[in-house]
Amino acid sequence: MKLVLLIAGVLALPHLISVRQGKPLHMPDSRLQRLEHFFSKRHSPMMQSATELLAAADRNGLDWRLLPSISIVESGGGKAYRNNNVFGWLSGQRSFASIEAGIHFVADKLAHSRIYSGKETAEKLAAYNPVPGYQGRIEKVMAVLEKTEVLTDRVNGSMPW
Repeated sequence: MKLVLLIAGVLALPHLISVRQGKPLHMPDSRLQRLEHFFSKRHSPMMQSATELLAAADRNGLDWRLLPSISIVESGGGKAYRNNNVFGWLSGQRSFASIEAGIHFVADKLAHSRIYSGKETAEKLAAYNPVPGYQGRIEKVMAVLEKTEVLTDRVNGSMPW
């Protein structure tokens, strides 16, 4: 019996780790709730990718607001794009197998390529798109995201969805 329980535990371990990328399962991530609320208010299809955006940011040491903000400015949060490229990577010419593949590709490049590595977020943005005003547009979206509140049910404190 102990052997059966041990085997079941070992088989379940990879799933538990992958579910939350190594984070404790009981710890809610208010960033996810805030990001979903932010996208929902804008009727953004990127709400479906909120978990992937956070996972990619965490995996690559990026500010969690950066990728969602770029997607808002570049594609209206996934409303107008082509080739699964919601970030306008390579002036929109780069094609990705899926939106999720694009999320992880862009996150990896922003963190590790020689153009972006070791730079602060503002410097990354200046390299990402040097057009005057671009950096400010992204930073404004990031500020709105930072201030986005988590919706709670006023009666019992639970999430309304």
